[in-house]
Amino acid sequence: MSLSTSSWKVFWSSNMSKIGVVLLILYIGISVYVVVFYPLDFGTRFWNNPSYWADNPREAPPEWTAFFTTSSPPRHMVFRLEKPSEYTVTRFRYSYPGFPSFVSLTVSGVTYSSRPPTLLFELVRPDGKVVPFYVLSVSRPLPGEQPPYKRHYETPLRVFVSGDPDASSFVSRFLRNEYGLEVAPDEVLRTGVERYIFGEFVNGELVPLTGDYVLAVTVSKADEMDTVDEVKVVFGGRVYGVLGTDRLGRDLATGLLFGFPVSLLVGFVTASLTTAIGSLLGMFSGYIGGKTDTIIQRTCDILNNIPLLPLLIFFTFILRPSIWIIIAILVAFGWSGLAIIVRNIVMQAKTAQFVESAESIGVPRGRILRRYIFPQIAPFLIAQLIFSTPSAILAEAALSFLGLGDPSLPSWGQILEYAFRSGGVNLGLWWWVLPPGALIALLSFTFVMLSMGLEPVVSPRLRRMI
Repeated sequence: MSLSTSSWKVFWSSNMSKIGVVLLILYIGISVYVVVFYPLDFGTRFWNNPSYWADNPREAPPEWTAFFTTSSPPRHMVFRLEKPSEYTVTRFRYSYPGFPSFVSLTVSGVTYSSRPPTLLFELVRPDGKVVPFYVLSVSRPLPGEQPPYKRHYETPLRVFVSGDPDASSFVSRFLRNEYGLEVAPDEVLRTGVERYIFGEFVNGELVPLTGDYVLAVTVSKADEMDTVDEVKVVFGGRVYGVLGTDRLGRDLATGLLFGFPVSLLVGFVTASLTTAIGSLLGMFSGYIGGKTDTIIQRTCDILNNIPLLPLLIFFTFILRPSIWIIIAILVAFGWSGLAIIVRNIVMQAKTAQFVESAESIGVPRGRILRRYIFPQIAPFLIAQLIFSTPSAILAEAALSFLGLGDPSLPSWGQILEYAFRSGGVNLGLWWWVLPPGALIALLSFTFVMLSMGLEPVVSPRLRRMI
């Protein structure tokens, strides 16, 4: 049986090793999925772009929390009407005991040749009443502009109906015509446009009106060739997605998914480079000795006495925050401890009889280091590589938690930092705080399990005990 096969059998015989390997494969699989299917500029293009998340409810808990409550909070509803005709309807059922959190609409891709089209949005309620809640008029041609006129192709036109004065005027008129109530538009805005649209008066109080609704969109066009590419109407929910949203309405599940490859990138790259540099310099220091040993060891003493976290904060503060700057600093100041340990191992290994025999017959130093010294420290280096990975991940998370992470790459530490800065902890928004902390802890636990599984491989004494 070869040495590698024997070492693998010892490693795999531990339950901790099996747990660590399964978790690591899971983390790597998720990271590969994100890298393949997510755009590389996701952080700057989407995550840090508030307009991209404008149609999501803010600070909404996950949808599955509804199973643990006595009432069923309204779900998030999005209706997309592709190429709407002159009169387009969409039917849906509203059976929730609460009101939507907001109402918004978006129009994109409008083309017309003479008079700009108008769009009327109405809601036919279960009680038969029709609520015209918004009329959207496309902007007129500019002086000197030639037909066909194109509007809202690059940037769709979004209207936050719940906070729009025109919408409140329509609803105020509806209340006067249907119920004989004089409710000022300002009062409609304060109470909530969505509450009047989806509510009915019972004993003088607004309560949700459940049943079958019809969303109707009427497009008034001066020319049959005029087109509207898409109309989107959103009735905001009180719950959202798998892991909820933050204060900006960002889908936390999406941000946490992108944090997988970021954390593994920092951990693997930093651990690999520090292990490679520390092992090489440690081998040279221990085997060559002399001035080389003195220079390397004094450098290690200096680096070991420099506090790393304040240094990381200093450099990321004066330089542009970047994931590569963080990795470079961690590597530059993280190899010294390993170099000292490898030096001591090499100094013992070079006194072995087979090493002295190789030296006596004139074997080059490079070959001795490669063929006789390195195999003796290789198991220790593998264990060190795995054990140092979570340290780099935690260092990046700590910097991000302090607000010094790379803003172009959403990470678990940044999500935690924004949760604390925005008062998510004080408000009890647990879905914003617990998942990123749990993922950081679980990833560190994975490498701890792998390290503990490697201990019998590295230490023969532990191997005899299991």
